[in-house]
Amino acid sequence: MRDIDTIIAELEQRLLALVHKYDALVKENAGLRESLTSLQELQVRNVSLIREKEEEIASLRMAKSIQGSNDYSAEAKRKINALIREIDWCIAKLSD
Repeated sequence: MRDIDTIIAELEQRLLALVHKYDALVKENAGLRESLTSLQELQVRNVSLIREKEEEIASLRMAKSIQGSNDYSAEAKRKINALIREIDWCIAKLSD
């Protein structure tokens, strides 16, 4: 009889330990999910900022090439020609 009581007591202790461990893991999981969400939001903001900066760099390069710098003049000419072709295509579509 004593053996059954000790076995039951040990099982209760193990069960309580598992319940405490489960509660701790649930709290940790919730914290990790919050961290993940905030990091994902930060990543979206950073990607957006990178795109804005890349566009700014492209604009600055274009402005520099227009000012007479030979470094980016070929690139500027290509972009201007592409824009002209696109405008011509739009005009042709509107004429139809």
